[in-house]
Amino acid sequence: MLKNYIKIAFLVLKRRKFFTFISLFAISFTLVVLIVVSAVFDNLLAPMAPEINKGRSLTIFFAEMRGENSIWNGHPGYQLLNNYTRNLPGVELMSIYSESSPAISYVRGQKIVSALRQTDGEYWKILQFKFLAGSPLTTEDEKNANFVAVINQNTQEKFFPGQSAIGQQIEVDNQRFQVIGVVENVSQLHNAAYADIWVPNSTSKNAAYKTELMGRHEALLLTKNPADFPTIKAELAARMKTVEFPIEFKKEYEQINCFADTSLEAFSREAFSSQEANPRPDRFMAILLGLMTLFMLLPAINLININVSRILERASEVGVRKAFGASSRTLVAQFVTENLILTSLGGVLGFVGSILALELINHSSIVQYGGFQINYRIFFYGIIITIFFSLFSGVYPAWRMSKLNPVEALKGGSLR
Repeated sequence: MLKNYIKIAFLVLKRRKFFTFISLFAISFTLVVLIVVSAVFDNLLAPMAPEINKGRSLTIFFAEMRGENSIWNGHPGYQLLNNYTRNLPGVELMSIYSESSPAISYVRGQKIVSALRQTDGEYWKILQFKFLAGSPLTTEDEKNANFVAVINQNTQEKFFPGQSAIGQQIEVDNQRFQVIGVVENVSQLHNAAYADIWVPNSTSKNAAYKTELMGRHEALLLTKNPADFPTIKAELAARMKTVEFPIEFKKEYEQINCFADTSLEAFSREAFSSQEANPRPDRFMAILLGLMTLFMLLPAINLININVSRILERASEVGVRKAFGASSRTLVAQFVTENLILTSLGGVLGFVGSILALELINHSSIVQYGGFQINYRIFFYGIIITIFFSLFSGVYPAWRMSKLNPVEALKGGSLR
């Protein structure tokens, strides 16, 4: 029976090629867009190298000082993080590092702009970079202000084409560093890990960063258990009430806050410019899922209309089959199967189109070192979307068709 349904389905698809083209295009285009969006968010939020510990990590990237007439928002300073966020209960490792910033180099008369990040030794224990050569920065490098650097593969190719960079000197913003490690390129969407060049915090040109409450640093906390997140956040909030302001700030500011966020909370905080302790990641997910559902509904409704048109063309066939005893369940099963085949073809085209689209993005400058790919999670999302199209656009028209009166169907009756 199933074999006959499949044969009939392909014959029906060939009968009205324009309708088939519209249906396949609607399914595949929608799937491409949603898979690309899913791949971007998966790259941004899911645990993957080097941020494989996202599930038990918290990031402190936002701070706010408030006074009666003044507000200062931005990244926390090194002093705030170093003095008030260390040894939080439940935290296994903590790293303080700078945000990535542009750094200028000149190689063979050519200007090169690199993303530079300053880190400590713990940074390389929390994040699991894939080393192509050499080794990471260490706590001793930070303590002794050693002028050493880890660079990514792209930087090695720019500075030392066709050579190994290990042991060689690299000049960045008029400072010279010895390259001790080379890692794979890291996507720009990996906020804590992305850079071209990593050097110790202590090699900063200006030591004033050590006295800043507000500045350009962030902290990464690796916890023993995600269940400790609420305790860590509560303790951090309590410590912020004990912060001592420098004399120059006391007249303008009365309190300071910073928050430890999961990756989803951090993204939600940035998306909504939230300055609250709870940035409402549930609201962000609800909006995102709502938008994706609306985006799917439009082509799905279009498919319903096309399927209704197909069924009307086959009213006589339906009448004959019902006259010879075909049950409503059998007819529904046949038409749902036909629609499943159509949506599956659209799904295959959608997956192929998604792979091509992601490759184009990876080789463009839209997202530096994009690294987008279809993994098992994205594949699962794609299957769910395809099933949604199949059921939403096929079940209702099939059910209406099964209710046709055999006599009216033989006369070319309509669905009412």
